Parts: sequence; structure tokens; C-alpha cells
Amino acid sequence: QVQLEESGGGPAQVGGSLRLSCSASPYAYASDCLGWFRQAPGQGREGVAAVATGGGETYYADSVKGRFTISHDNAKKQVYLKMNSLKPEDTAVYFCAVDLRSAENCGSGSWWEFGDWGQGTLVTVSS
Repeated sequence: QVQLEESGGGPAQVGGSLRLSCSASPYAYASDCLGWFRQAPGQGREGVAAVATGGGETYYADSVKGRFTISHDNAKKQVYLKMNSLKPEDTAVYFCAVDLRSAENCGSGSWWEFGDWGQGTLVTVSS
């Protein structure tokens, strides 16, 4: 059963940092690809970052490259998203998600639609 639970969201200052955490069930963590997507108010969903849990390859949206870092801890079955140099346009609900396909699809297109996701955690960036 896929279970994903996000934490770590909240308010942040422009230029500040936050770290999101995602606790995954064993079934979810056994997948080849885990990551994050977000949805800003009134906007569509945007893939943020993904990691191939086997080989460790990472994928980032152009909008967050150089600012966000995805990582995972096999022992704890957790996925993290460290967000630095936050901007107002990073304000969104962030969802931890799993892609249940093979790793070759990790991070491509709307990858989260091929799996499941958690309830989300809200990040609000203001000056």
C-alpha cells in the first residue's frame, strides 16, 4: 500500500530555506522513483524534483535547479527536499509522490500521475 506523509512546510522569508520531509511506507519506498511536485494557488501541478532510488539519479525542474536538493534515506524510508534561496513564486502546496513505473521514466513529464501522493504541505514565501 502506498502511504506518503509530508512535513516541514510553513512560512518562510524570501531568500530563506526550508526542508521538507516525506515518510514513505515500505511499499512506496520500494518503488524506483520518488519525488515532489507542487501546486500553487490557482495554478496547475508542476514537477519539482525526483530521485531514482536505485541509482540515485536526480531530476529537477528548471525553476528550482541550483536552489533545491532532493535526497533520500534508505534506512528511514524518507525523502527530503531542501529548498534554499526561496522566492515568492515557490509558494505552493508541495506533495511527495511515487512513480510506480520503472526508473527510466523517473522525473519525466507528469511522472506523479503514474503513482500516488500524500496530502501535501503548504509552503508560503513572503518578504
